[in-house]
Amino acid sequence: MVATWLSVVASVGMAVGPPLVYADQAYSIVRKKDSTGFSRDVCAILLLANITRCFFWLGRHFELALLFQSLFMIAAQLALLYICLRYRPSLSPENLGASTRPFSFWQWSTYTQYLEFLAAFILCQAILFLILGRSEIFVAILGFVALGLESTLPIPQLIRYITV
Repeated sequence: MVATWLSVVASVGMAVGPPLVYADQAYSIVRKKDSTGFSRDVCAILLLANITRCFFWLGRHFELALLFQSLFMIAAQLALLYICLRYRPSLSPENLGASTRPFSFWQWSTYTQYLEFLAAFILCQAILFLILGRSEIFVAILGFVALGLESTLPIPQLIRYITV
């Protein structure tokens, strides 16, 4: 009985803990009314990695707590992205039209543009999964891509701190 209860508490902690970490970041941005110092690329990495991880789960089931963690992280990052856009500095690249990225990737001016990109990303992954989902190699590649993307998480903040 105690072991089951402890297992449930650990699973809930695993699912809710990591996304909850970003609540402090969101609170700080709202309190200061400024998202300077936080790279929206962190949101991009976590959104793409967790969406990919959800597709990986469809091919190779892993613990449900980790699937829920991915779903909660997607929701948390969408909320954080919205907050970052709402409180972005007036001198941001998208406000100045000075993005150096191809197609101004992930430096768009409206939240809708981010949602459109994510919808297209999900659609592409869904089509690929429908075609290749029975292939163990494809499923393994999905897992590798999800972990690989998430492992790049510190890079945008590092670049942001160096340039600020």
